[in-house]
Amino acid sequence: MENNKKNGTKKWTYYVLIGTILIIIYKFFDNFSGIGKWITKLFSVLAPFFIAILIVFVLYTPISALERQIKKLIHKNGKDKGIRFWSILIVYVLVGLFIFLLLRFIIPAAIESILDLVNNIQNYYNSITTSQIEESWAPFVKERLIKPLVDFIQKINFNELLTPDKVKEYLSSAMGIAKALLNFFIAIICSVRILYSREELIRGINRLAKATMTENGYRRFNRYFTNGNRIFFRYISSQFIDGAVVAIMMSVAFLIMKIKYGILLGVLIGVCNLIPYFGAVFGVIVAALITVLTGGWQQALIMLVVMIVLSQIDANIINPKITGARLNVNPLLVVFCVTIGGSYGGLVGMFIAVPIGVLIKLMIDDFVDHKLEKKKEQ
Repeated sequence: MENNKKNGTKKWTYYVLIGTILIIIYKFFDNFSGIGKWITKLFSVLAPFFIAILIVFVLYTPISALERQIKKLIHKNGKDKGIRFWSILIVYVLVGLFIFLLLRFIIPAAIESILDLVNNIQNYYNSITTSQIEESWAPFVKERLIKPLVDFIQKINFNELLTPDKVKEYLSSAMGIAKALLNFFIAIICSVRILYSREELIRGINRLAKATMTENGYRRFNRYFTNGNRIFFRYISSQFIDGAVVAIMMSVAFLIMKIKYGILLGVLIGVCNLIPYFGAVFGVIVAALITVLTGGWQQALIMLVVMIVLSQIDANIINPKITGARLNVNPLLVVFCVTIGGSYGGLVGMFIAVPIGVLIKLMIDDFVDHKLEKKKEQ
């Protein structure tokens, strides 16, 4: 009798859900423009919560790692809200300090370097002679590689794009400054709350899923929800942290080597490092070409050697420490995901395509295994 009631409840929930989805689809096509505006407004209202989720994905790994280390130091087992509070506080303070240093020193230096590079790009190009580049391949390097970069940079008027008035205009057109600050404040509060009470939140989601799904459906949901969280937490947090580490390493190395625009090039490589494969290659090529312009091919060659050495240190020592166990991802799948993500979602799409692709691959593997098991039983 109880099983019938349970099945009836689950069937009732299923039919209500299907009916609601059909009504939403009908209303969407019946009033396409109105629904579009409604969705845009909904995303605008939910913006702080999306930002909070992104902050959680980025900071969860370092906070949980710090929490474990503190427990080891004080020989504490089990949950302790005090330890979690201090772990969250320490990581947020460090991130705040990093952002302050970024806004105070790194970004102004990078902007100054960009403006100086744009203003002098033609002079650098004109100064390239066969004494700076090997005579046999100087025409190819100058005309096929460096000239397109020079032309591209010259078309962008950074002096107009980066004025304080223009920056304020960009912020005002996207959303009011006051609203942006309010959204950011709400996002910080929500992210702290989620990180502090993550077990309660996950337990609530699991209870809801268990109450509304069949046993088989719940098992699948639990598997994909758990693995999806693990994949996204590990990938997004490690990419952000690793990108910052690479930017700092490269910038310091370039400053020691007295490479012109060293901070700008280091930050460029760190940002490009967020995009697997393509991003790192693009950053290295652009940095090398700019160094050929400003310091000659000898300095660019030394710079390439230093970048390769630092990249290997990052790939084999630093990144595994940050990521923990690596995601078991086929390189071909990464290239495929980045290509599709970039085509439909731009830079953001390229960044999130890999964890989404890994999760979809997990679902496909489960489907194939299930079908193969059924065939064996027949």
